Amino acid sequence: MTATAPAAEATVRKSSPGAARGPRRRTGRLRRVGLPYLLLLPALLLELLVHLVPMVIGIAMSFKELTQFSIRDWSTAPWAGLGNYSVSVDFDAPVGKALLHSFLVTVAFTVLSVGLCWLIGTAAAVFMQDTFRGRGLLRALFLVPYALPVYAAVITWVFMFQHDNGLVNHVLHDQLGLTDKPSFWLIGDNSFVALLTVSVWKGWPFAFLIVMAGLQNIPRELYEAAALDGAGMVQQLRRITLPSLRPVNQVLVLVLFLWTFNDFNTPYVLFGKSAPEAADLISVHIYQASFVTWNFGTGSAMSVLLLLFLLVVTGVHLALTSRGRRTAQ
Repeated sequence: MTATAPAAEATVRKSSPGAARGPRRRTGRLRRVGLPYLLLLPALLLELLVHLVPMVIGIAMSFKELTQFSIRDWSTAPWAGLGNYSVSVDFDAPVGKALLHSFLVTVAFTVLSVGLCWLIGTAAAVFMQDTFRGRGLLRALFLVPYALPVYAAVITWVFMFQHDNGLVNHVLHDQLGLTDKPSFWLIGDNSFVALLTVSVWKGWPFAFLIVMAGLQNIPRELYEAAALDGAGMVQQLRRITLPSLRPVNQVLVLVLFLWTFNDFNTPYVLFGKSAPEAADLISVHIYQASFVTWNFGTGSAMSVLLLLFLLVVTGVHLALTSRGRRTAQ
C-alpha cells in the first residue's frame, strides 16, 4: 500500500498539466474562431447604423402627417395611421395614378435594361473566350463604363444628348441623315430611350464581368467533345454554355434587377429634379413626393411600398431558383 500511494501521486501530477492544458486549448480555439467576428463587429455595427436606423425612421415617418410645417420636430407630427398608404394606392386619385404610372414605367425600363445588359454582356463574354491579339486591351476597354464614376459618365451623356450641339444628333442627323431634324432626347418621349441607353451602357460591363468569370468554370473538354460530335457554335451555346451558366445568371439577373429598379443617380443626373413623364422612374418620383412637394409622410409610405415589392420579388425569385435546383438534383 505504501508503494501504490507514491505511484498514485505521480499519476495525479502527470495528469494535472494535461487537464490544465485542456481549457487553455479550448480558450485559444475560441479566440482564433471569434477573432474574425470581433474584427468584423465595428463594420457590422456601422452598416446597421447607416442602413437599419434610417429604414426604421422612414417606416415610422410613413405613419405620420409629416409636411414642411412639422418637419422641424417630426416626432410630434400628427398620427396618420394607414392614411398615407391609402392615398398612395388609390389609383383613381391623382397621387395614386401618378405612382402607378411611375411604377409601370419603372417595370418596363427595368425589364428592357436588365435584358439588354444580360444579352450584350453574355455575347461579349462568349466572344472574349477565344484567344486573339489584343484581347486583354479589349477586356479593359469593355470595363471602362463600369469603372467610371456615375456622375462623370452620366454628365458626359447629358452633353452628348444636347439638342443643338450634342454628339448624338450630330451623328444621327448631320452625318447619317437618319432623322428629319435634330431630336430632343432629354424631354418628351425620347427621354425614355435616352435613359435606357445610358443605363445599358453603364450596366452591361458588370454582366460581362460576371458571365466571363462563370465561363472560366466550364471545362474546355466539354466543348472539344461537342465539336467532335459535330455540334456547332449555336448548339454548344444552347447545350453547354447556357445550362452551365444558369446559377450565375440567376444571381446576376436578381442583382441587376434590384440595382436598376432602385436606380436614382442616373435619372437624377440626366434629367434633374423633375424627370419627364416618359422617364418618370419610381425612385425620382418618390424623391419629388418627399423633397419637392414636402409631403414626407406620403413619400415614406411610397418608399415602404417599394421595399415590400422588392422583398416579394426577391423572395419569389429565390424560391423559384431553389426549387429549380432541387428538381435538377
